[in-house]
Amino acid sequence: MAGVDKKEVRVVVSPYRICPLGAHIDHQGGTVSAMTINKGILLGFTPSGSSEVVIHSGQFRGEVKFRPRQSIRNNTKNWAKDSSESEEECNWGRYARGAVYALQSRGNNLSQGIIGYICGSSGLDSSGLSSSAAVGIAYLLALEHANNLSISPRENIEYDRLIENEYLGLKNGIMDQSAILLSSHGCLMFMNCKTKEHKLILSPVVKKNQKSEPRKATKVLLALSGLKEALINNPGYNKRVAECQEAARVLLQASGDNEAEHILSNGQYFDLVFGKLEHNLAKRAEHYFSENRRVMEGRDAWASGKLEYFGKLITASGLSSIKNYECGAEPLIQLYEILLKAPGVLGARFSGAGFRGCCIALVEAERATEAASFVRTEYLKVQPQLASLLSQDTAVLICESGDCARVV
Repeated sequence: MAGVDKKEVRVVVSPYRICPLGAHIDHQGGTVSAMTINKGILLGFTPSGSSEVVIHSGQFRGEVKFRPRQSIRNNTKNWAKDSSESEEECNWGRYARGAVYALQSRGNNLSQGIIGYICGSSGLDSSGLSSSAAVGIAYLLALEHANNLSISPRENIEYDRLIENEYLGLKNGIMDQSAILLSSHGCLMFMNCKTKEHKLILSPVVKKNQKSEPRKATKVLLALSGLKEALINNPGYNKRVAECQEAARVLLQASGDNEAEHILSNGQYFDLVFGKLEHNLAKRAEHYFSENRRVMEGRDAWASGKLEYFGKLITASGLSSIKNYECGAEPLIQLYEILLKAPGVLGARFSGAGFRGCCIALVEAERATEAASFVRTEYLKVQPQLASLLSQDTAVLICESGDCARVV
């Protein structure tokens, strides 16, 4: 950002998120849990003085530079005059264009573009921690600040959904952006994705009294796999969403409801007609219903400080993702299994859809370093090629709870 007065530069802090419980059910109106971590996206920016948007990246080559047109068209190459030439530059600039699209498509006047520099926590791009949602939200907050727009977190959840669903064509739900925008330090967020209602539950206090054992202080482990294929380039995720919708359609029709939206949260009597589903659809539905139950149990366990049981629910969630939802590449599954053997780990699962990225684990704070070393050593044995792509400093990270996205 050469030539820019440092006093005029503001910074968006947009954290990554983890989803201990509630995997793959947000798009079906299920209830999910999530928290942000102290890793994420930083976007330094200043108003550009015109409608032009100019972005440089700490992780990708080139310059993304475009001037939005007045007419709005979904995800077309001609939507903005773009000086970016390489495919890589066009790809990493999609989220900035998507943010402008989302804001303008809902009637917001963007007289000011931004000049910005964006970077993420080292090694965590394409990691399954919703870096895409964090990037989209960072651009939204920067553009809103530059244009003096007062936008609520609820509205920004919808705007980021527009970026992901309409502009990029990804069929995900609203859990990622909700976690990033609504989280609070030290809390676990629970959200009903059908009603959009959410609740923040403060983490249990580490204390000792005469009636109970001391509650363990915990950390979050991020164990990277080395796989970095982008989610929107993998047909597996969208296929699973379509299968859930088809399962809902069959169950609704069998229960005599031809009007409700085809999502699994719309069925009250599905247990009576579950036998109507063919094998694969039955497994997708089983994951939805069992995961929803785990979230409810996990909410109570977290609130009461029963972290060992909370960890067991995370592990069961990971197993259901593998067996019932049938997602997760082999390296992620191996990493999940290694984490379960690591000292001090209370529970683990892969983050996101499991087609790339990392696994997460809840670990006793005092054993986190030992667990991280164990995971690095064991993963190198089963995936030497992928492990060799990772920096030893960032292959396994010890993290803490974060806060919501904000401009500082």
